[in-house]
Amino acid sequence: MGPILRLLSEKWPRTNEKRVRHSDCIWLTPDILISLFPLFIMAFGRIRQQTPDPAVRLAPTTPQASQEKRDVTLRRPILPMQTEAAGRDPEAEGTLYLRRIWVYGILSLALYGVIYLFIIDPFGWMAARGWKSSLSWSGLVVYSSIIALALFLLILLFRYIALMIAAYFYTAKSTVQSDRIDAFTPPVSIIVPAYNEGKLLAETVGALLKMDYPTYEIIVVDDGSTDDTRAVARELVGDYGPVSVQLVEKPNGGKSTALNAGIQVAIHDFVLNVDGDSQLSPDTLRKAIRHFADPRMGAVAGNVKVLNRHRAPAEQTFRGRLRAGMQSLWTTLQALEYVEGLNLARSAQSLVQLVNIIPGPLGLFRKQAIIDAGWYSTDTFAEDADITLKIIRAGWRVEYEPIAISYTEAPETLGNLLKQRYRWTRGIIQAVRKHRELFFNPTINFGGTVVMWSMAFEALIWPAMNLFAHAYFIFIALAFDLSYYLVYWWLSLTILDLIAALYCVAVEGEEARLVFYSIFYRIFFILIIDVCKTLATIEEFLGLGMSWGKLERVGSGSAPS
Repeated sequence: MGPILRLLSEKWPRTNEKRVRHSDCIWLTPDILISLFPLFIMAFGRIRQQTPDPAVRLAPTTPQASQEKRDVTLRRPILPMQTEAAGRDPEAEGTLYLRRIWVYGILSLALYGVIYLFIIDPFGWMAARGWKSSLSWSGLVVYSSIIALALFLLILLFRYIALMIAAYFYTAKSTVQSDRIDAFTPPVSIIVPAYNEGKLLAETVGALLKMDYPTYEIIVVDDGSTDDTRAVARELVGDYGPVSVQLVEKPNGGKSTALNAGIQVAIHDFVLNVDGDSQLSPDTLRKAIRHFADPRMGAVAGNVKVLNRHRAPAEQTFRGRLRAGMQSLWTTLQALEYVEGLNLARSAQSLVQLVNIIPGPLGLFRKQAIIDAGWYSTDTFAEDADITLKIIRAGWRVEYEPIAISYTEAPETLGNLLKQRYRWTRGIIQAVRKHRELFFNPTINFGGTVVMWSMAFEALIWPAMNLFAHAYFIFIALAFDLSYYLVYWWLSLTILDLIAALYCVAVEGEEARLVFYSIFYRIFFILIIDVCKTLATIEEFLGLGMSWGKLERVGSGSAPS
């Protein structure tokens, strides 16, 4: 036991002894713990680490340019950004993670051993004292499953009701205040990071030039593209009345470095970050900037919608029409997901000004908030989630503007869709792990702690619960010939999705046909996405390597006016 105790003492230092002893109460209910303990191990095994060395924290490398030195800022070379991953030893981290796997494995075996002793009583200790075990293996499985499913249904129902109520109040508040602060129109710098976006860059910049806003500039940052992006951008450079289009050319370093480069060149105090494949509605800037009349506002998230939801067949054959139909199916389901799954949550979070992710296709920032947050970092695959957490942690507020709309091109095939969600999931988990000290220390920033727990629930716990619930009911239906329970389960989820879809479509003025797709949304689309999220979570905790996974653009034309 000596090596095990040493490992445990290294894992949990003296300051955490109280928390470890408090968990002893779990032994009193092994039937409940057996269903939750493996999930706890996977979700928080690598989150509860020591506070990182302050020496590797990112410090702002470029101060905000003053009014008198803006011309110098424009000519200044792009400075390389430091990352918080600098100075880390991958081999030492790998050894540390392997040691944790062994420790948690031993703890799990010990827990199963205790439950085995309670159920089997192989040494007759319970019988000698006149105790009789009320548990059996089958009873343990059934009892634990029922408790887990009951909790799942309660959480699901509470989540839907809470989100819709909070979103309703915020939408009502936003509607009442929509015309009050439109006179607040400070100049804005628009940053467009582009890597191999040659097919869509011209439409993106063209939509930006049609913005209904008095003063703004457009800065395109070519991140070492290998297609014709740079050539297309050079043709767009110039003055268009009061609006100027500039081009920053740099070697490939990732989206975070491209955004940092554009922000360094920007001369205005507010920056709008837009993906190279996104097209904005004309009143986006005017509606989003009004939130910054509040000096505590650090960033505003926009309303992202799917641009390519209507795919015309490339060839008038059965195979061509079938391919176009499948592409439209995937993009339409994503359109419903953006409206119901993402925008509904952001509306609810805006009621307390704690939006957890500012989407890449449309995010408006106060430049000082980005500087206070330490700029964009390159150590996660979800730079939008990371910068949002850092801004909230720095004390700024984040809201959502439903009228600021960005139309973006969504993946049209299942393979590209899973590739995108795989990267999103692992990137969010990386951001959560990076700011893990917020989990158990709300004194750092209480809002940040709330956002961290919500992100962990959505990325880690919710997909696993959803998969377990479906698998359990399918097993019950097949093993005990109770298929009607499976029908009742899926019917209840579909009714909830129909209600949410009706509300979201009505509020956002979306296509009514999206409501019909909610019938397949939960039992088909979300189930596939949750399988992808669960596998991505496992691979992230195992430390498997990954790449960015650039999606191939198809060119979807102009956004609706």
